[in-house]
Amino acid sequence: MLEISIFSILALFMLGGSIAMITNKQTIFSAFGFLVAMIGLAGMFALLDSRFLAIAQIMVSVGAVVVLSMLTILTINAKEENLPHEPNKYKWIVFSVILVSPITLLIYKSMSDMYTHFSKIEPVTSKVVGSLLFSEWVLPFEIVSILLLTAMVGAIVIARKDDKKLKDHL
Repeated sequence: MLEISIFSILALFMLGGSIAMITNKQTIFSAFGFLVAMIGLAGMFALLDSRFLAIAQIMVSVGAVVVLSMLTILTINAKEENLPHEPNKYKWIVFSVILVSPITLLIYKSMSDMYTHFSKIEPVTSKVVGSLLFSEWVLPFEIVSILLLTAMVGAIVIARKDDKKLKDHL
């Protein structure tokens, strides 16, 4: 009973964070919604007794991605008058949920018996993940980190160019 109540609380965190991420007009509040959803996901990993994934989720998603995106959002300083006008946003959200729900149900039904297949697999420890990450997967890991850093710097440069043009016109 305790696991079900903890699961329900974490699911509410994830749903609330996801809804806040989609519906907020201010991008910083959307980033906070993403933060709450990622913390809820880390809690789900911890509830499944996967400590490594829970810690990695907090370190990577919360510690790196959310902080880096918040830094980019605060550096760009997007104003509400520059945001696009979206009168039908909630209609599209409801339409997307209705469209994706049958597919989600099919995936859930097809994967409901997957536990029996995965229970036969030996559990993965942090030692195995670390040795794979720093031996076979070190180059792709570094390429992705450089790509993310380049994207953030590019977003800041693009935003600053527009800001300089506005100052020149004033």
